[in-house]
Amino acid sequence: VLLTAIAGLGVAIFSQAGISRVRVRFSYFPIFHFLLMGLNGAFLTGDIFNLYVWFEIIIISSFVLMTLGGEKPQIEGAIKYVTMNLFASVIFLTAIAILYGLTGSLNMADLSLKVSQVPNRGLINVTAMLFFIGFGIKAAVFPMYFWLPSSYHTPPSAIAAIFGGLLTKAGVYALMRIFTLIFVPDTFTLNIMAAVAIMTLVTGALGALIQQNLRRILSYFIVCHIGYMIAGLSMFTEIALTGAIFYLIHDIIIKTNVFLVSGIINKINGSVQLKQIGGLYRHYPWLSFVIAIVLFSLTGIPPLSGFWPKIFLFEAAFDTRSYILVGALLLAGFITLYVIAKIWIEAFWKEKEGVIAGDYDKAPLHHKILMITPVVMLAAVSLYIGFAAEHVISLSRHIASEMLDTSAYVMAVLGQTN
Repeated sequence: VLLTAIAGLGVAIFSQAGISRVRVRFSYFPIFHFLLMGLNGAFLTGDIFNLYVWFEIIIISSFVLMTLGGEKPQIEGAIKYVTMNLFASVIFLTAIAILYGLTGSLNMADLSLKVSQVPNRGLINVTAMLFFIGFGIKAAVFPMYFWLPSSYHTPPSAIAAIFGGLLTKAGVYALMRIFTLIFVPDTFTLNIMAAVAIMTLVTGALGALIQQNLRRILSYFIVCHIGYMIAGLSMFTEIALTGAIFYLIHDIIIKTNVFLVSGIINKINGSVQLKQIGGLYRHYPWLSFVIAIVLFSLTGIPPLSGFWPKIFLFEAAFDTRSYILVGALLLAGFITLYVIAKIWIEAFWKEKEGVIAGDYDKAPLHHKILMITPVVMLAAVSLYIGFAAEHVISLSRHIASEMLDTSAYVMAVLGQTN
Protein backbone atom coordinates (compact mmCIF):
# COMPACT_ATOMS: atom_id res chain seq x y z
CA VAL A 1 0.00 0.00 0.00
CA LEU A 2 2.89 2.35 0.78
CA LEU A 3 4.54 1.56 -2.57
CA THR A 4 1.20 2.14 -4.31
CA ALA A 5 0.95 5.54 -2.65
CA ILE A 6 4.51 6.50 -3.66
CA ALA A 7 4.12 5.35 -7.27
CA GLY A 8 0.62 6.87 -7.48
CA LEU A 9 1.87 10.22 -6.19
CA GLY A 10 4.68 10.29 -8.74
CA VAL A 11 2.36 9.47 -11.63
CA ALA A 12 -0.28 11.97 -10.43
CA ILE A 13 2.31 14.77 -10.43
CA PHE A 14 3.63 13.73 -13.87
CA SER A 15 0.07 13.59 -15.22
CA GLN A 16 -0.44 17.30 -14.56
CA ALA A 17 1.85 17.95 -17.53
CA GLY A 18 1.99 14.57 -19.28
CA ILE A 19 -1.74 14.03 -19.87
CA SER A 20 -3.58 16.13 -22.44
CA ARG A 21 -6.39 18.45 -21.39
CA VAL A 22 -8.83 16.41 -23.51
CA ARG A 23 -8.15 13.26 -21.48
CA VAL A 24 -8.39 15.25 -18.25
CA ARG A 25 -11.83 16.55 -19.29
CA PHE A 26 -12.93 12.96 -19.84
CA SER A 27 -12.37 12.15 -16.14
CA TYR A 28 -8.77 10.94 -16.27
CA PHE A 29 -8.02 11.79 -12.63
CA PRO A 30 -11.18 10.25 -11.09
CA ILE A 31 -10.58 7.03 -13.05
CA PHE A 32 -6.90 7.08 -12.07
CA HIS A 33 -7.87 7.27 -8.40
CA PHE A 34 -10.47 4.55 -8.98
CA LEU A 35 -7.59 2.36 -10.18
CA LEU A 36 -5.58 3.19 -7.05
CA MET A 37 -8.61 2.30 -4.93
CA GLY A 38 -8.80 -1.10 -6.64
CA LEU A 39 -5.10 -1.74 -6.06
CA ASN A 40 -5.32 -0.78 -2.39
CA GLY A 41 -8.38 -2.98 -1.95
CA ALA A 42 -6.62 -5.96 -3.53
CA PHE A 43 -3.60 -5.51 -1.27
CA LEU A 44 -5.67 -5.11 1.92
CA THR A 45 -8.49 -7.65 1.61
CA GLY A 46 -8.53 -10.86 3.59
CA ASP A 47 -11.44 -12.39 1.67
CA ILE A 48 -10.69 -14.25 -1.55
CA PHE A 49 -13.96 -13.28 -3.27
CA ASN A 50 -13.36 -9.64 -2.41
CA LEU A 51 -9.94 -10.07 -4.01
CA TYR A 52 -11.77 -11.02 -7.21
CA VAL A 53 -14.02 -7.95 -6.90
CA TRP A 54 -11.05 -5.62 -6.44
CA PHE A 55 -9.31 -7.16 -9.46
CA GLU A 56 -12.43 -6.46 -11.53
CA ILE A 57 -12.36 -2.83 -10.40
CA ILE A 58 -8.71 -2.70 -11.50
CA ILE A 59 -9.61 -4.16 -14.92
CA ILE A 60 -12.53 -1.76 -15.48
CA SER A 61 -10.59 1.37 -14.56
CA SER A 62 -7.42 0.33 -16.40
CA PHE A 63 -9.43 -0.50 -19.55
CA VAL A 64 -10.96 2.99 -19.50
CA LEU A 65 -7.55 4.60 -18.94
CA MET A 66 -6.05 2.59 -21.79
CA THR A 67 -8.76 3.58 -24.27
CA LEU A 68 -9.04 7.22 -23.17
CA GLY A 69 -8.32 9.22 -26.31
CA GLY A 70 -9.72 6.63 -28.70
CA GLU A 71 -6.65 6.26 -30.91
CA LYS A 72 -6.51 3.10 -33.05
CA PRO A 73 -3.36 1.58 -31.42
CA GLN A 74 -4.91 2.15 -27.98
CA ILE A 75 -8.14 0.38 -28.92
CA GLU A 76 -6.25 -2.53 -30.46
CA GLY A 77 -4.00 -2.89 -27.39
CA ALA A 78 -6.94 -2.51 -25.02
CA ILE A 79 -8.91 -5.32 -26.72
CA LYS A 80 -5.99 -7.72 -26.20
CA TYR A 81 -5.52 -6.49 -22.64
CA VAL A 82 -9.13 -6.78 -21.52
CA THR A 83 -9.74 -10.10 -23.35
CA MET A 84 -6.87 -11.86 -21.59
CA ASN A 85 -7.64 -10.32 -18.22
CA LEU A 86 -11.32 -11.26 -18.41
CA PHE A 87 -10.27 -14.80 -19.35
CA ALA A 88 -8.03 -14.81 -16.26
CA SER A 89 -10.93 -13.54 -14.17
CA VAL A 90 -13.16 -16.41 -15.35
CA ILE A 91 -10.50 -18.92 -14.32
CA PHE A 92 -10.03 -17.10 -10.99
CA LEU A 93 -13.78 -17.10 -10.28
CA THR A 94 -14.05 -20.79 -11.20
CA ALA A 95 -11.26 -21.61 -8.76
CA ILE A 96 -13.00 -19.60 -6.03
CA ALA A 97 -16.26 -21.50 -6.65
CA ILE A 98 -14.53 -24.88 -6.37
CA LEU A 99 -12.69 -23.77 -3.25
CA TYR A 100 -15.91 -22.55 -1.64
CA GLY A 101 -17.63 -25.82 -2.52
CA LEU A 102 -14.82 -27.79 -0.87
CA THR A 103 -14.42 -25.69 2.28
CA GLY A 104 -17.56 -23.55 2.72
CA SER A 105 -15.41 -20.50 3.41
CA LEU A 106 -13.95 -17.48 1.58
CA ASN A 107 -11.89 -16.00 4.41
CA MET A 108 -8.22 -16.51 3.56
CA ALA A 109 -7.15 -17.23 7.14
CA ASP A 110 -10.00 -19.73 7.53
CA LEU A 111 -9.14 -21.30 4.18
CA SER A 112 -5.55 -21.85 5.32
CA LEU A 113 -6.95 -24.13 8.06
CA LYS A 114 -9.66 -25.88 6.05
CA VAL A 115 -7.81 -26.61 2.79
CA SER A 116 -5.34 -28.89 4.58
CA GLN A 117 -8.28 -30.93 5.94
CA VAL A 118 -9.96 -31.59 2.58
CA PRO A 119 -9.54 -35.32 1.77
CA ASN A 120 -9.71 -34.90 -2.04
CA ARG A 121 -6.12 -33.74 -2.58
CA GLY A 122 -6.36 -34.15 -6.34
CA LEU A 123 -9.13 -31.56 -6.59
CA ILE A 124 -7.19 -29.24 -4.26
CA ASN A 125 -4.16 -29.47 -6.56
CA VAL A 126 -6.32 -28.74 -9.62
CA THR A 127 -7.80 -25.71 -7.84
CA ALA A 128 -4.31 -24.49 -6.96
CA MET A 129 -3.29 -24.75 -10.62
CA LEU A 130 -6.38 -22.77 -11.65
CA PHE A 131 -5.34 -19.99 -9.27
CA PHE A 132 -1.80 -20.13 -10.66
CA ILE A 133 -3.07 -19.82 -14.24
CA GLY A 134 -5.51 -17.02 -13.41
CA PHE A 135 -3.03 -14.91 -11.48
CA GLY A 136 -0.22 -15.91 -13.83
CA ILE A 137 -2.07 -14.33 -16.77
CA LYS A 138 -2.58 -11.14 -14.76
CA ALA A 139 1.10 -11.16 -13.78
CA ALA A 140 2.10 -11.77 -17.45
CA VAL A 141 4.12 -14.95 -17.00
CA PHE A 142 5.03 -17.38 -19.79
CA PRO A 143 3.24 -18.42 -21.98
CA MET A 144 0.32 -15.98 -21.47
CA TYR A 145 2.34 -12.77 -21.41
CA PHE A 146 1.88 -11.64 -25.04
CA TRP A 147 -0.97 -9.24 -24.19
CA LEU A 148 1.36 -7.00 -22.17
CA PRO A 149 3.94 -5.90 -24.80
CA SER A 150 1.05 -5.60 -27.26
CA SER A 151 -0.83 -3.10 -25.08
CA TYR A 152 1.40 -1.26 -22.58
CA HIS A 153 3.18 0.81 -25.25
CA THR A 154 -0.08 2.32 -26.57
CA PRO A 155 -1.38 4.68 -23.81
CA PRO A 156 0.39 7.87 -22.65
CA SER A 157 3.51 7.41 -20.52
CA ALA A 158 1.79 8.36 -17.25
CA ILE A 159 -0.79 5.60 -17.72
CA ALA A 160 1.84 3.09 -18.87
CA ALA A 161 3.87 3.97 -15.75
CA ILE A 162 1.14 3.04 -13.28
CA PHE A 163 0.37 -0.08 -15.33
CA GLY A 164 4.01 -1.16 -15.52
CA GLY A 165 4.70 -0.40 -11.89
CA LEU A 166 1.65 -1.85 -10.20
CA LEU A 167 -0.82 -3.88 -12.27
CA THR A 168 1.31 -6.96 -12.94
CA LYS A 169 2.70 -6.73 -9.39
CA ALA A 170 -0.85 -7.15 -8.08
CA GLY A 171 -0.87 -10.52 -9.83
CA VAL A 172 2.50 -11.44 -8.31
CA TYR A 173 1.29 -10.34 -4.86
CA ALA A 174 -1.80 -12.54 -5.24
CA LEU A 175 0.34 -15.53 -6.24
CA MET A 176 2.57 -15.03 -3.20
CA ARG A 177 -0.41 -14.67 -0.91
CA ILE A 178 -2.34 -17.68 -2.25
CA PHE A 179 0.63 -20.04 -2.41
CA THR A 180 1.96 -19.27 1.05
CA LEU A 181 -1.28 -18.89 3.01
CA ILE A 182 -3.84 -21.21 1.38
CA PHE A 183 -1.98 -23.70 -0.83
CA VAL A 184 1.43 -24.75 0.46
CA PRO A 185 2.98 -25.92 -2.83
CA ASP A 186 4.25 -29.47 -3.22
CA THR A 187 7.30 -30.47 -5.27
CA PHE A 188 5.28 -30.83 -8.49
CA THR A 189 3.80 -27.33 -8.15
CA LEU A 190 7.19 -25.81 -7.33
CA ASN A 191 8.72 -27.47 -10.40
CA ILE A 192 5.98 -25.99 -12.60
CA MET A 193 6.60 -22.56 -11.06
CA ALA A 194 10.34 -22.91 -11.67
CA ALA A 195 9.80 -23.87 -15.32
CA VAL A 196 7.42 -20.93 -15.82
CA ALA A 197 9.93 -18.58 -14.13
CA ILE A 198 12.77 -19.76 -16.38
CA MET A 199 10.73 -19.33 -19.57
CA THR A 200 9.41 -15.95 -18.41
CA LEU A 201 12.96 -14.73 -17.77
CA VAL A 202 14.27 -15.99 -21.10
CA THR A 203 11.37 -14.97 -23.37
CA GLY A 204 11.04 -11.53 -21.77
CA ALA A 205 14.77 -10.89 -22.15
CA LEU A 206 14.88 -12.09 -25.77
CA GLY A 207 11.79 -10.02 -26.59
CA ALA A 208 13.49 -6.88 -25.25
CA LEU A 209 16.66 -7.71 -27.19
CA ILE A 210 15.06 -7.46 -30.63
CA GLN A 211 12.89 -4.36 -30.10
CA GLN A 212 13.69 -0.86 -31.37
CA ASN A 213 10.79 0.93 -29.69
CA LEU A 214 11.73 2.11 -26.18
CA ARG A 215 8.26 1.53 -24.74
CA ARG A 216 8.11 -2.00 -26.19
CA ILE A 217 11.55 -2.74 -24.72
CA LEU A 218 10.32 -1.64 -21.29
CA SER A 219 7.17 -3.75 -21.71
CA TYR A 220 9.26 -6.86 -22.34
CA PHE A 221 11.42 -5.96 -19.34
CA ILE A 222 8.27 -6.07 -17.21
CA VAL A 223 7.71 -9.65 -18.39
CA CYS A 224 11.36 -10.61 -17.92
CA HIS A 225 11.64 -9.21 -14.41
CA ILE A 226 8.39 -10.81 -13.27
CA GLY A 227 10.40 -14.01 -13.75
CA TYR A 228 12.73 -13.02 -10.90
CA MET A 229 9.81 -12.86 -8.47
CA ILE A 230 8.25 -16.12 -9.67
CA ALA A 231 11.71 -17.73 -9.39
CA GLY A 232 11.88 -16.70 -5.73
CA LEU A 233 8.43 -18.16 -5.07
CA SER A 234 9.33 -21.39 -6.88
CA MET A 235 12.30 -22.09 -4.60
CA PHE A 236 10.13 -21.50 -1.50
CA THR A 237 12.89 -20.93 1.04
CA GLU A 238 13.26 -17.96 3.34
CA ILE A 239 16.24 -16.65 1.36
CA ALA A 240 14.40 -17.03 -1.95
CA LEU A 241 11.23 -15.33 -0.68
CA THR A 242 13.34 -12.54 0.82
CA GLY A 243 14.85 -11.93 -2.60
CA ALA A 244 11.45 -12.07 -4.32
CA ILE A 245 9.90 -9.55 -1.90
CA PHE A 246 12.91 -7.23 -2.15
CA TYR A 247 12.68 -7.44 -5.95
CA LEU A 248 8.96 -6.65 -5.79
CA ILE A 249 9.66 -3.51 -3.74
CA HIS A 250 12.44 -2.43 -6.13
CA ASP A 251 10.47 -3.23 -9.28
CA ILE A 252 7.34 -1.24 -8.40
CA ILE A 253 9.39 1.94 -8.00
CA ILE A 254 11.79 1.44 -10.89
CA LYS A 255 9.25 0.28 -13.50
CA THR A 256 7.02 3.24 -12.71
CA ASN A 257 9.99 5.54 -13.13
CA VAL A 258 11.37 4.14 -16.40
CA PHE A 259 8.01 4.67 -18.11
CA LEU A 260 7.95 8.26 -16.83
CA VAL A 261 11.46 8.62 -18.25
CA SER A 262 10.22 7.31 -21.60
CA GLY A 263 7.57 10.04 -21.51
CA ILE A 264 10.24 12.73 -21.05
CA ILE A 265 12.34 11.26 -23.87
CA ASN A 266 9.28 11.26 -26.12
CA LYS A 267 8.53 14.85 -25.12
CA ILE A 268 12.09 15.92 -26.04
CA ASN A 269 12.53 13.96 -29.27
CA GLY A 270 8.97 13.48 -30.45
CA SER A 271 9.59 9.71 -30.73
CA VAL A 272 10.51 6.62 -28.73
CA GLN A 273 12.09 4.79 -31.67
CA LEU A 274 15.77 4.29 -30.85
CA LYS A 275 16.86 5.19 -34.40
CA GLN A 276 15.02 8.52 -34.24
CA ILE A 277 16.24 9.81 -30.88
CA GLY A 278 19.61 10.97 -29.58
CA GLY A 279 21.70 13.83 -28.20
CA LEU A 280 20.16 13.83 -24.73
CA TYR A 281 23.44 13.84 -22.83
CA ARG A 282 24.80 16.79 -24.81
CA HIS A 283 21.69 18.95 -24.48
CA TYR A 284 20.40 17.83 -21.04
CA PRO A 285 23.38 16.60 -18.96
CA TRP A 286 21.77 16.92 -15.52
CA LEU A 287 18.55 15.26 -16.64
CA SER A 288 20.66 12.52 -18.24
CA PHE A 289 22.43 11.96 -14.92
CA VAL A 290 19.10 11.39 -13.14
CA ILE A 291 17.91 9.06 -15.91
CA ALA A 292 21.22 7.15 -15.68
CA ILE A 293 20.48 6.40 -12.01
CA VAL A 294 17.09 5.01 -13.03
CA LEU A 295 18.47 2.87 -15.86
CA PHE A 296 21.42 1.55 -13.85
CA SER A 297 19.08 0.70 -10.97
CA LEU A 298 16.99 -1.30 -13.44
CA THR A 299 20.02 -3.32 -14.53
CA GLY A 300 21.14 -4.02 -10.96
CA ILE A 301 24.51 -2.25 -11.04
CA PRO A 302 25.91 -2.46 -7.46
CA PRO A 303 25.10 -0.93 -5.05
CA LEU A 304 21.84 0.26 -6.61
CA SER A 305 18.45 -1.21 -5.74
CA GLY A 306 18.28 -3.92 -8.41
CA PHE A 307 21.52 -5.54 -7.23
CA TRP A 308 20.60 -6.75 -3.73
CA PRO A 309 17.57 -8.98 -4.43
CA LYS A 310 19.50 -10.81 -7.16
CA ILE A 311 22.13 -11.78 -4.58
CA PHE A 312 19.46 -13.51 -2.49
CA LEU A 313 17.92 -15.21 -5.52
CA PHE A 314 21.31 -16.52 -6.69
CA GLU A 315 22.11 -17.74 -3.18
CA ALA A 316 18.77 -19.53 -2.94
CA ALA A 317 19.21 -21.06 -6.42
CA PHE A 318 22.62 -22.47 -5.50
CA ASP A 319 21.30 -23.71 -2.13
CA THR A 320 18.47 -25.59 -3.86
CA ARG A 321 20.78 -26.69 -6.72
CA SER A 322 18.52 -25.04 -9.30
CA TYR A 323 21.32 -24.60 -11.81
CA ILE A 324 19.07 -24.10 -14.84
CA LEU A 325 17.39 -21.30 -12.92
CA VAL A 326 20.82 -19.81 -12.19
CA GLY A 327 21.53 -19.80 -15.92
CA ALA A 328 18.20 -18.10 -16.68
CA LEU A 329 18.82 -15.45 -14.00
CA LEU A 330 22.30 -14.76 -15.44
CA LEU A 331 21.01 -14.61 -19.02
CA ALA A 332 18.22 -12.20 -18.10
CA GLY A 333 20.66 -10.01 -16.17
CA PHE A 334 23.21 -9.82 -18.99
CA ILE A 335 20.59 -9.12 -21.65
CA THR A 336 19.08 -6.39 -19.47
CA LEU A 337 22.53 -4.81 -19.11
CA TYR A 338 23.18 -5.05 -22.87
CA VAL A 339 19.82 -3.54 -23.85
CA ILE A 340 20.12 -0.69 -21.33
CA ALA A 341 23.62 0.03 -22.73
CA LYS A 342 22.10 0.11 -26.23
CA ILE A 343 19.40 2.54 -25.06
CA TRP A 344 22.05 4.75 -23.47
CA ILE A 345 24.20 4.81 -26.61
CA GLU A 346 21.26 5.48 -28.93
CA ALA A 347 19.36 8.01 -26.83
CA PHE A 348 22.10 9.80 -24.93
CA TRP A 349 25.50 9.50 -26.62
CA LYS A 350 24.48 9.36 -30.27
CA GLU A 351 23.97 12.73 -31.96
CA LYS A 352 20.43 13.13 -33.21
CA GLU A 353 20.05 13.47 -36.97
CA GLY A 354 17.95 16.44 -38.07
CA VAL A 355 15.99 18.80 -35.84
CA ILE A 356 14.55 17.89 -32.45
CA ALA A 357 10.90 17.17 -33.17
CA GLY A 358 9.61 17.24 -29.60
CA ASP A 359 8.01 20.17 -27.81
CA TYR A 360 9.81 19.86 -24.47
CA ASP A 361 11.80 23.10 -24.92
CA LYS A 362 8.62 24.97 -25.83
CA ALA A 363 6.76 23.72 -22.75
CA PRO A 364 6.16 26.13 -19.86
CA LEU A 365 8.64 25.92 -16.98
CA HIS A 366 6.04 24.58 -14.56
CA HIS A 367 5.28 21.72 -16.98
CA LYS A 368 8.96 20.77 -17.08
CA ILE A 369 9.08 20.85 -13.28
CA LEU A 370 5.96 18.66 -13.04
CA MET A 371 7.53 16.11 -15.37
CA ILE A 372 11.02 16.04 -13.83
CA THR A 373 10.00 16.18 -10.14
CA PRO A 374 8.41 12.69 -9.93
CA VAL A 375 11.37 11.15 -11.82
CA VAL A 376 13.78 12.68 -9.30
CA MET A 377 11.52 11.66 -6.39
CA LEU A 378 11.27 8.04 -7.48
CA ALA A 379 15.00 7.95 -8.30
CA ALA A 380 15.66 9.11 -4.72
CA VAL A 381 13.42 6.31 -3.40
CA SER A 382 15.29 3.72 -5.48
CA LEU A 383 18.61 5.15 -4.23
CA TYR A 384 17.34 4.75 -0.67
CA ILE A 385 16.37 1.13 -1.40
CA GLY A 386 19.88 0.52 -2.73
CA PHE A 387 22.01 2.43 -0.22
CA ALA A 388 19.87 1.60 2.82
CA ALA A 389 19.40 -1.98 1.69
CA GLU A 390 19.80 -3.39 5.21
CA HIS A 391 16.42 -1.88 6.19
CA VAL A 392 14.67 -3.34 3.13
CA ILE A 393 16.42 -6.70 3.65
CA SER A 394 15.28 -6.78 7.28
CA LEU A 395 11.70 -5.99 6.25
CA SER A 396 11.77 -8.53 3.39
CA ARG A 397 13.20 -11.26 5.65
CA HIS A 398 10.49 -10.58 8.25
CA ILE A 399 7.76 -10.84 5.60
CA ALA A 400 9.32 -14.02 4.18
CA SER A 401 9.38 -15.67 7.61
CA GLU A 402 5.69 -14.83 8.11
CA MET A 403 4.89 -16.22 4.65
CA LEU A 404 6.49 -19.52 5.61
CA ASP A 405 4.85 -19.54 9.06
CA THR A 406 1.36 -18.09 8.71
CA SER A 407 0.24 -18.88 12.27
CA ALA A 408 0.61 -15.24 13.41
CA TYR A 409 -1.70 -14.04 10.62
CA VAL A 410 -4.26 -16.76 11.29
CA MET A 411 -4.15 -16.01 15.03
CA ALA A 412 -4.65 -12.27 14.37
CA VAL A 413 -7.71 -12.94 12.18
CA LEU A 414 -9.36 -15.95 13.81
CA GLY A 415 -7.84 -16.18 17.26
CA GLN A 416 -6.52 -19.68 16.53
CA THR A 417 -3.54 -21.19 14.74
CA ASN A 418 -3.20 -23.86 12.10
